[in-house]
Amino acid sequence: MSKDVLNIRPSSFNDIIGREKEKKGLSILIDSARSRNEPLDHILFYGPPGLGKTTLSNVVASEMGVNIQITSGPALTRAADIASIVTSLSRGDILFIDEIHRLNRVIEEKLYSVMEDYALDIVVGTGPSAKILRLDLEPFTIIGATTRIGLISAPLRERFGSIFRLDFYSQADMEEIIKRSALVLDLKLTKEAISDIAARSRGTARIANRMLKRVRDYAHVYKVDLIDDKVVNSAFEVQSIDKMGLSDLDLKVLEIVVKNFKGGPVGVETIADAVFEEVDTIVDVCEPFLIQSGFLKKTPRGRVATKFAFDYLDIPYNEELSFI
Repeated sequence: MSKDVLNIRPSSFNDIIGREKEKKGLSILIDSARSRNEPLDHILFYGPPGLGKTTLSNVVASEMGVNIQITSGPALTRAADIASIVTSLSRGDILFIDEIHRLNRVIEEKLYSVMEDYALDIVVGTGPSAKILRLDLEPFTIIGATTRIGLISAPLRERFGSIFRLDFYSQADMEEIIKRSALVLDLKLTKEAISDIAARSRGTARIANRMLKRVRDYAHVYKVDLIDDKVVNSAFEVQSIDKMGLSDLDLKVLEIVVKNFKGGPVGVETIADAVFEEVDTIVDVCEPFLIQSGFLKKTPRGRVATKFAFDYLDIPYNEELSFI
């Protein structure tokens, strides 16, 4: 991990912009656990990617004064994988599992007793002589993160004591995030430049920081000391990102729905085929922001473009053809 990323990522609740409700809820959990000298209850964060699930988990560990181990659902493929991790944890430590919805069933079932009883059942031997050995574990906390909470089974989901939904950041919060990151990166930006970057960041802190670094690269190459909105526009023109943060793929998706299917409804599989992308890419990368921004709607019959999408593409809106 680069030094820039380490510096930009907040290390305490005071450094986190926005997220007031989540910070208050987590602070109560932390204060309560510390006053009882007990580990935190298990926590689940869910929401679109790039909204701070990993950052919040690291801050929780810092505020608790404990160690955190980071892994992901796809990385845990065998029972031995989870066994080697949980047996190495000390009392109160945190195990962060990213993409927890991608755990395989064997690992998920192992976690049930781990989360409830702080015990791990291991099968020793094979056949009729096989025995189950139960290992007692130090009490610790699992923090799960997912972008697809609907894919987490009910038994696993119900074992989390607290569940927090992270939504997209507001424009004002995005501007504050960019100001903080610019200060860390020693960049000078005008108010208009900050607002412009924030408007293109899709309400996502990770995207904002990535865009800020690309603007920094452009300013460095062209020897610009003060970054204004003209520099920002030029930098994003190279990146093919428009004024609202829509990429070429986002615009292709909108154009397919609006032009080829007269606003819809159209199935996501058809959209994916038309733009030569995987369905998961459309669902996970494009749709959340397009729906949040009011370009698309989900209906039982498929995706439908709104009047806002027609106006944005400068295409006449025919209400008689609309299924909205």
